[in-house]
Amino acid sequence: MTEDEMAGWPHRLDGRPWKVASASAAASTLSEPPRRTQESQTRTRALGLPMEQSAASPEPPGPRPVLGRDSVQVPDDQDFRSFRSECEAEAGWNLTYSKAGVSVWVQAVEMDRTLHKIKCRMECRDVPAETLYDVLHDIEYRKKWDSNVIETFDIARLTVNADVGYYSWRCPKPLKNRDVITLRSWLPMGTDYIIMNYSVKHPKYPPRKDLVRAVSIQTGYLIQSTGPKSCVITYLAQVDPKGSLPKWVVNKSSQFLAPKAMKKMYKACVKYPEWKQKHQPHFKPWLHPEQSSLPSLALSELSVQHADSLENIDESAVAESREDRTGSAGGGEGSDDDTSLT
Repeated sequence: MTEDEMAGWPHRLDGRPWKVASASAAASTLSEPPRRTQESQTRTRALGLPMEQSAASPEPPGPRPVLGRDSVQVPDDQDFRSFRSECEAEAGWNLTYSKAGVSVWVQAVEMDRTLHKIKCRMECRDVPAETLYDVLHDIEYRKKWDSNVIETFDIARLTVNADVGYYSWRCPKPLKNRDVITLRSWLPMGTDYIIMNYSVKHPKYPPRKDLVRAVSIQTGYLIQSTGPKSCVITYLAQVDPKGSLPKWVVNKSSQFLAPKAMKKMYKACVKYPEWKQKHQPHFKPWLHPEQSSLPSLALSELSVQHADSLENIDESAVAESREDRTGSAGGGEGSDDDTSLT
């Protein structure tokens, strides 16, 4: 990020950047800012940032429907509030797993539908909210602890709190592996944090023949501090995997894979401070946007990735492999090795 681009970014007297006061205030530092709510305009004035001119016909109030998104936009304050409300909602969700501080819910719909919605929550003792936030942002560290990742990298930045990235992951055998291109945005809110994303199309990263391009309708994390060294994380995912998945995959995701992934994330958080001290301890572009070396990208170069424009893969008749079935029954210790985190 150049000095000119950072000129509008408010800094504290000690030279360190402020935490983002609002999604709209962050977006105002670069071109093509998102819509503004009255609340975020008030906070923008308080920060002394440039104001947008009011549109001739302001958009009516109310959350933007995720499923109805027809153009690429950086989420604004209202989107973050809507995501938080969804994470905290109880109506319409069925509890499928609750053990050792980890709970999993699925949407109250038929379990064999193509569109799946899952919500996981985990209590994290001895892990501050800011540490968990760093772990979710740190791509280099993710390559160490996330055994499902095939490849992940940032592509370009949109604003000081939004970027575009690529992620591919391994699916339970013998299903085909998936990948996704997402617009990701984040917002610190006092001692709480939100990171969320949705799928976009990037002209330089079309679907690959060896992977199935999935669609993230809306996926993200809500991190809520419960004390100086503790927090609660809620993971919400509404994803179209582009395929008719067998029931065993859906059941396994909610009963085994999701809880295991949350527990592994917790282990990674405990080890992160020590790991980070050995790997560029002061490099955190998600907190210090001036550290980012990503190229800028205009929103006009992206388009929304609609599920109906991708090939649909029918894997409904695929049976679970004996290897995975045995691993599930035995707890999967063999795939949960975290010795590479040091």
